[in-house]
Amino acid sequence: MSGYPEGTREFTQLLGPGVGYGLVCGAGAFFALFMIGLTRIQGRFSQYDPNSANEFATASKSVKPGLICCGIVSAWTWSATLLQSSAATYQDGLSAAWWYGVGGTIQIAFFACCAAKVKQNANGAVTFLEIAKARYGWPCHILFTIYFLVCAHVVTGSLVLGCSATINALTGANIIACNFLLPVGIAVYVVAGGLRATFLVDYLHTVILFIILYFFLFKIYGSSEAIGSPGKLWDLLQTAAKLSPVAGNAAGSYTTMKSNSGILFAGCTMATGFSGVFCDQGYWQRAIASRPDTTTKGYMLGGISWFAIPWAFGTVMGLSCRALLTNVSFPTYPFALSASQVSAGLVAPAAAATIAGTGGAVAILIITFMAATSAASAELIAVSSIVTRDIIGLYRPLSGHKMVVASHITIAVFAVWAGAWSTILNKANIDLGWLFYVQGVLLTPAVIPIGLTVMSRRQSKHGAFWGTVFGTACGLVGWMIGCKKIYGEISITNLALPYSAISGSAPGLIMSGLMTGLIMLIKPDNYDWKATRAIALSDSDEPNEGVIEVQGAGDTAYLDDKKEEPSGETLVASFDDPVEKLAPAASAPLDIAALQRTFRRATIFSSTLALIITILIPIPLFASHYLFSRRFFEVWVALSMVWALIAGGFCVILPVWESRNEMAILAKSTFRVLSGRTVKSEVAA
Repeated sequence: MSGYPEGTREFTQLLGPGVGYGLVCGAGAFFALFMIGLTRIQGRFSQYDPNSANEFATASKSVKPGLICCGIVSAWTWSATLLQSSAATYQDGLSAAWWYGVGGTIQIAFFACCAAKVKQNANGAVTFLEIAKARYGWPCHILFTIYFLVCAHVVTGSLVLGCSATINALTGANIIACNFLLPVGIAVYVVAGGLRATFLVDYLHTVILFIILYFFLFKIYGSSEAIGSPGKLWDLLQTAAKLSPVAGNAAGSYTTMKSNSGILFAGCTMATGFSGVFCDQGYWQRAIASRPDTTTKGYMLGGISWFAIPWAFGTVMGLSCRALLTNVSFPTYPFALSASQVSAGLVAPAAAATIAGTGGAVAILIITFMAATSAASAELIAVSSIVTRDIIGLYRPLSGHKMVVASHITIAVFAVWAGAWSTILNKANIDLGWLFYVQGVLLTPAVIPIGLTVMSRRQSKHGAFWGTVFGTACGLVGWMIGCKKIYGEISITNLALPYSAISGSAPGLIMSGLMTGLIMLIKPDNYDWKATRAIALSDSDEPNEGVIEVQGAGDTAYLDDKKEEPSGETLVASFDDPVEKLAPAASAPLDIAALQRTFRRATIFSSTLALIITILIPIPLFASHYLFSRRFFEVWVALSMVWALIAGGFCVILPVWESRNEMAILAKSTFRVLSGRTVKSEVAA
């Protein structure tokens, strides 16, 4: 029984619609112009050709671990990461923010093992689906293509809907207009620069994300009049627990890890997290884009860094929102947020508006926009790679230039469709919370077969195919039965409630693994990886890159338009004339033994990290029914802030440090061109 007044009211809009439209259109235009300029500089002063299919889809497989880490954090920081973690913490207490972090971090950690295996056994691949096709043939290829496209639709829908709902709540901008403007604006800069563009814009997004995260942490815990310290927040939460205790929590408290609903949320989050990583081509694309010797390091750092975002942000925003419900500045005062407002992700915006007024509303608007655009850009590249290489490419293989053109068209078409798809979901009353819970139900049956495709030589094509199909059938049946038995009827709303979601995702994951394992025991494969390691020879863009067919009177000549390596010490350069630059170095042969050692290190790292954050820390606190004392809560908050500061170092400082020489060369070369001086032949490696 809630002690708050019964009733609802509309969310108070602190900003005008023009602010919402200005952010969506203005930021999209800024990033597009930024990438066009940066791509021009890259093409002129580095060895990476932006018009190369290899560069467009894989960033020439040259990305360093710091930028991979930043890209992982940026791509995995969805609208849901910020909004859903806050909403769950608002409802269930501080355990939800921790479990949201666990539910996304362990997948990235274990995916580091997969990344090492991809480099070891399929370094020439661009998409996971190419690996599946080479190993299993067309039935599994078609099956996994369906799952990857479903994942792209679920992820894109949650990104766009979550951001549009926040913009609408804070500014009044039309949701449908935002649904279309967001993906179209993102598509412009993705087309301009390809995968490397998403990494570079990811970096800018991540810098802004951490700045705003630090703003809220220090504002709420340090200088806010309404809260001002972790101790004051703890005091307010004790009052909140008396007004509206949490069912299933120890003493109804918001400051305890003993939360039945929190454990349920953990299960749903892990299911959603595993499916969101293993079934998302964007993560495979990032693993492929890095150097073989640094892939796993990037994913390890990414997993550690990302954990800080939902833990720190969800804790500060979710608990602050709960503590400030009785504050007269609260956007729905004197009423609490309605269930639909919570599901739409308006907990964090409510806390931000109460704490910092218009400035807080602008900050939450920007951070949500950055999260949505960053992850959506990765989805656009992922979908373009799937369509051009695994759908069109199967029937009409494309050379380098045609591949880039086809990718551009695919990105443009999917961006428009993403707006239409998000509008369809909105009209069906499907929101961010619905997609978050249902994602695990739809996609977890493919997780184990996909992982074993690159991890185990024993999985056969029959195990991969029938394990996925059987798991899907069990998951859907469990989903419907669970919804009917627990909530009384099957409806759109009930299908996305926590018990319905876990009733579908758990059987899907478990039964898929059991069927796959059973087939491996009865009739194991003994795959030699020859076909997957040969993908580089058959599917590489390099042999076709820059080759032009010229037909004259009765003869056909093939002219390679690739530029020769410069021979002089200096080159005269201008923006009107081509500038010669060093060609990319030939790929060094892979050291399989070194990659196997990397795989073992990744396995130890991921297992240790999973053990600590999933078992050693939360389970004793849960089992003991411990109620956080004021002092213990202050330490808990301090640890989340320290982890966030360390994560910022990995994501913001490390990429700059790793690329300091290349950045200096590019800056020096650009300055010389603008000043009319000569450009030395050294270029960024």
